[in-house]
Amino acid sequence: MTAVSNPALSNSGLALAERLFDDLLAHTSDEPGVTRAAFGEGEDYAHRLMTEVGRELGLEIETDGVGNLYLTYAGQEPGLPGWIVGSHLDSVPHGGNFDGAAGVIAGLSVISTLKRRGVRPRRPITVMAIRAEESTWFPVSYLGSRAALGRLPADALVTARADTGETLAAHMAALGWRPEDIAAGRAHLRPERVHGFIEVHIEQGPVLEAEALPVGLVTAIAGSFRYRSARCLGEWGHSGAVPRGHRIDAVFGLADLVVALDAFWGSLEAEGQEATITVGQVATPTELHAFSKVPGEVAFCLDVRSRSADVLKRIEEELERVSADICRRRGVRFDWGERTGSQPAELDVALRRGLADAATAATIPFREMPSGAGHDTAAFSAAGIASALIFVRNQNGSHNPDEAMRLEDFGAAVDVLVRYFTDNASS
Repeated sequence: MTAVSNPALSNSGLALAERLFDDLLAHTSDEPGVTRAAFGEGEDYAHRLMTEVGRELGLEIETDGVGNLYLTYAGQEPGLPGWIVGSHLDSVPHGGNFDGAAGVIAGLSVISTLKRRGVRPRRPITVMAIRAEESTWFPVSYLGSRAALGRLPADALVTARADTGETLAAHMAALGWRPEDIAAGRAHLRPERVHGFIEVHIEQGPVLEAEALPVGLVTAIAGSFRYRSARCLGEWGHSGAVPRGHRIDAVFGLADLVVALDAFWGSLEAEGQEATITVGQVATPTELHAFSKVPGEVAFCLDVRSRSADVLKRIEEELERVSADICRRRGVRFDWGERTGSQPAELDVALRRGLADAATAATIPFREMPSGAGHDTAAFSAAGIASALIFVRNQNGSHNPDEAMRLEDFGAAVDVLVRYFTDNASS
């Protein structure tokens, strides 16, 4: 279930969050789950909704050339570098209601609570609703946040959205945004003007649920390399007429690769190293393949992640070695297509310590933990901005319709931030 319904909380500071989650579900539902495509109708609705809430709260409202939204609670000294609390509002196709949106709604809930308590920190606090984080739409990591920081390559503009085939530039222009800002490398956010970035996000794995903890403080975010449109190419043949020794079978070639990568992954784990290796979207071309044909082509994607740049390098070197060996043995060849990826990010120790102190003071149990999934926080960290990421316990995993974050766990993350900004209001 992606809906949140808890009447006991209707008069609390979480009433705003409950209303927003329910509204998003009602207007972006795409059974099963929700779909908020990057630069599509669902994401755009979510941005309009958050803009309305910004007006309700009396916040300063601003957008940048890529369509990121900024809702600012002015500080006592507005000229000081400010805080950003943010996340993304797009989703994967038929995903859950909380992935990304929880971080934006958390920021608004924090500001609502601070205003109600009469707390105005010295520095401004901006809630940032970020465009296009989910790279399922465009093959670009952290598109909106990197664009805001002036760190998105201009060639991202010609990448095509997976479902429409239209370019990023075309989708931006259709909504009235400015692709020329990306082409020129214009930065809306300058690192020296950002005191720190904090993202609240559901945990997309099982750790917090298994350990009965409401929140986690993230130590580092994995980097990655990816091949989204790879192929193993062999030779089509008659399934009954071509003997084993004469076959150039693309599926068996890919199978060898998968087995070899899994074995190498196991050896890394035996060393105490951390990584994930995922092969998916495996398919032979339906227009060419038939039951009685030796497959001459199989498409697949490869997603490799690790918090260690050295481990990523080792896996890529092993990929090159084993694929070359398979090509020699089986006569196949690999067409990898475009390579994309991101660098690992170590998050700010001092900021994490401050959030840990706030959680302890608020008697909220937590643990420190890494993130195997990528998040916009990594883009801010890469730009030299002190950055932190708070995970919220979430049932049933993520990138599926069954995300089931409890509102009380979301409230725990909000409480950590309220306590942090209250305790540091004068700093």
